[in-house]
Amino acid sequence: MLTGGGARAAYQVGVLKGIASMVPRAHPLPFRILTGTSAGALNAASLACYSSNFHLAVKKLEQVWTNFSTDQVYKCSTGEVFGHLMSRVGRIFQSETAENPASSLFDNQPLRELIHRVVDFRKIDRQIQRGYLRAIAINASCYNSGHSISFFEGASHYKNWKRANREGVRSRLTAEHLMASAAIPMIFPAIELQHKFYGDGAIHQISPLSPPVHLGASKILVIGVDQPHMEDHLQRHYVPSSATIAGHLLDTIFADTLNSDVERMQRINSTIRQLQRAGSEHPELRLVDTLIVKPELDFNQMAHRHFERMPSAVRRLLGLVGVDQDTPSSIVSYLLFEKEYCRELIDIGYQDALKQESEIHHFLELGGRPIR
Repeated sequence: MLTGGGARAAYQVGVLKGIASMVPRAHPLPFRILTGTSAGALNAASLACYSSNFHLAVKKLEQVWTNFSTDQVYKCSTGEVFGHLMSRVGRIFQSETAENPASSLFDNQPLRELIHRVVDFRKIDRQIQRGYLRAIAINASCYNSGHSISFFEGASHYKNWKRANREGVRSRLTAEHLMASAAIPMIFPAIELQHKFYGDGAIHQISPLSPPVHLGASKILVIGVDQPHMEDHLQRHYVPSSATIAGHLLDTIFADTLNSDVERMQRINSTIRQLQRAGSEHPELRLVDTLIVKPELDFNQMAHRHFERMPSAVRRLLGLVGVDQDTPSSIVSYLLFEKEYCRELIDIGYQDALKQESEIHHFLELGGRPIR
């Protein structure tokens, strides 16, 4: 399970690289179900294309992230940024019934082009048919219904599911599903799929563990990209800036529901074990173990060190909401698609995976001794 987080998702590549070092070359993916949200959905789709060879799958991902530049994700020249912004202002005066593109701070058409280059969706179907992959789910949020939708592709026995405010829909995945999952509110435009509009999969995702559970997972390895909450130990009194509030909102969208869902899963597991000790079973409950790998770093401070690498037009635009060289904000850590920042995140993810090597090796039942 790969969570969302914009440019922070480079960390996931490092963790996957570390896990790949624990298995022999030409080994298939050690997980048969993939679920992804936002940037994590892009990583999941790329992995799915090469399910038969885990090392190759990670290498392909690493090639993308270690050579990233912002203009591969959204248009960032001065003319493009402010031209797009002015066109958005102009639409305020147009009729709501007019056929206008969805509003957003940035135009992420380059991301669509990148997806078409690096993700061959026909390969995903072939990997499922050959048994290297059981299912992949891409999560998005429906603005029309307020539901969390998991678009999934998988073996023939999988059926659609529907629960309170969330559902799974069998689909033939396309680039538009990935664009929808990665459409961070207000920053990137909503995506229309089958006459409904969708945004970032983390928005309405009140139960992020639901998709892998519905797809039959008995163990869930979660690679997250949320950071520990950094409290102000000096207890300074200050009014939060627009940049602070915007960053706080993004952090809330991408992080807050996972921890509560894991706690709920642990309580269910405890109940099941008590029933088993009593010699009984619940017909609809099963044990599902989780292992979470996530960073213990301050993304904001790290991204701030690379702030000057952002295109100048993007820096000027962010300056309008109070983000500058002297004011760190979470916004930067999500939008900084520059190779130097991504490479540092990959290295940290790799080291974190090795720190949990024994635990990961046991959890994934890789067998034998780790291979590196």
